[in-house]
Amino acid sequence: KKAAGTLRIDLAQYREMEIFTQFSSDLDEVTKRQLVYGQGLMQLLRQDQYHPLSQHRQVILLLSALAHTMQDIPVSRIGAYRDALIAEQERVNAAACERIDRTGQLSDEDREAILATAKDFAAAYLARANEDGDGHGRN
Repeated sequence: KKAAGTLRIDLAQYREMEIFTQFSSDLDEVTKRQLVYGQGLMQLLRQDQYHPLSQHRQVILLLSALAHTMQDIPVSRIGAYRDALIAEQERVNAAACERIDRTGQLSDEDREAILATAKDFAAAYLARANEDGDGHGRN
């Protein structure tokens, strides 16, 4: 619950906006960013059938997404980004991951460590994408 924060509200707003924008072709930049954020959330929350994510992985993804660290990752690359982010978090914050799975709790210190890693990882990921010529244009 602590990690999910405003997830329900964010998704509800996205769905409402998505319906509304079907009737409008001229969208302002704020609305476009909100739609991209919602699309990214929807992509991020997909899990393979019969393979639910572990508790620490759910926490990592929810915290990262709700902090908008993935805002500039193209929706088409969210799946690959998600996998790479989880691997990086499990490497850098292994003790926090273990504590979350063991206790079911998210301490303020673990939350801050996960968010810091997510922000750093997003910046590095986008920089690599730009160097590789993939860019980071939004979809």
